[in-house]
Amino acid sequence: MEEENETLTTDFILSGLFPYMKYVSILIYIIILIYFAAVIGNFILLFLIWMDLRLHTPMYFLLSQLSLIDLALISSTVPKMMVNFFSRRKDITRVACGTQIFFFFTLGGAESILLTLMAYDRYVAVCNPLRYAVIINHVVCLKMVIVSWTGGILASTAHTFYTMNLPICGSREIHHFFCEMPAIMKISCKDTSTYEMVVFVMGIAFIIIPFGFIMASYTFIFLTVLHMKSSQGRNKALATCFSHLTVVSFYLGPCVYMYMTPGSFHTPDQEQAVSVFCTVLTPMLNPLIYSLRNKDVVGAFQKVLRKHLISKWNI
Repeated sequence: MEEENETLTTDFILSGLFPYMKYVSILIYIIILIYFAAVIGNFILLFLIWMDLRLHTPMYFLLSQLSLIDLALISSTVPKMMVNFFSRRKDITRVACGTQIFFFFTLGGAESILLTLMAYDRYVAVCNPLRYAVIINHVVCLKMVIVSWTGGILASTAHTFYTMNLPICGSREIHHFFCEMPAIMKISCKDTSTYEMVVFVMGIAFIIIPFGFIMASYTFIFLTVLHMKSSQGRNKALATCFSHLTVVSFYLGPCVYMYMTPGSFHTPDQEQAVSVFCTVLTPMLNPLIYSLRNKDVVGAFQKVLRKHLISKWNI
C-alpha cells in the first residue's frame, strides 16, 4: 500500500516518439514542420471565416469550431514533445500528464460530436433547403457548439479521474510521446479489464453512434443529390460532402482501432503511429481538405490577397 501511495505522487517518464528508431530526429523535425503548417493553415481558415461576410454561415461557423479544436489538439501534445526532445528530458509531472489526458479527451469527444452535427447541417442544407435558415439558425449553431464541448468535457473528466488514480507499482515510464490513457493503463498494477469494457462502451457512444448518424445523413444526402437537375448544385453538394466524409474517416477510423479493440492487440509503436496520425497529421490536413475543393474559401483567400496587394501597391 505504501508503494502504491508513493507512486501516485511521483512524476511520470515519457519514452518519447519511437525511442528505438534510428533516425527519430528526422521524424521530429518533420513533425515540427507539420505543426507549424497546421497552426498557420487553421489560423488562415479562421481568419478568412471571420473576415469574409460570405462565410458567415452555419456551415463555416461549425468549421471554425473544428479549426479551433484542431489547433488545441495538436498544441496539447507536440510542444511538450518538442521541449522534451531538445532538452533531453523525459519527465512530466502528474498535473501536466492529467492536463494532457483531459484536453485530449475533451477535444476528441467535442470533435466527434461536432462532426456528427456538421453532417446534420449538410443534411438539412441539401435535403430541406427551403427551411434551412429556420432549422439551422444562429441560436441552434450556438447550442450545437455548447453540446459538443459539454459532451467532450463530461467524458474527459471521467476518463481523466480514473486514469490518474490508477496505482503504478513498477516502472513509471509511459511508452508514448504524450500521456495517453491506454499507455498508462499498461503500466498500472491494477486489473483494468473492467475499465476497458467501460472504454469500449464509451467508444460506442462517441465513435460508433456518431458514425452511424453521419452515414445515415449522407445516405439521404446522396439520394437527394441523385435527383438534382442542376449539375452545378450537384457538384457543389458532392464536393462539400466529400470533404466532410474524408475528415470523418481520418478521425473516426483510427479511433476505432485505438479504443474499440483490446489494448493487448496493439504494440506501443502501433499506438504511437496512430496517435501521430490523429493528433499531428489530421489537424494539418483538415484546413487543406476543406479549402482546396471549396470555391467559397478559395474566393475569400483570393479576395484578401488582392486587397493586400492593392493596398501595398498604393503605398
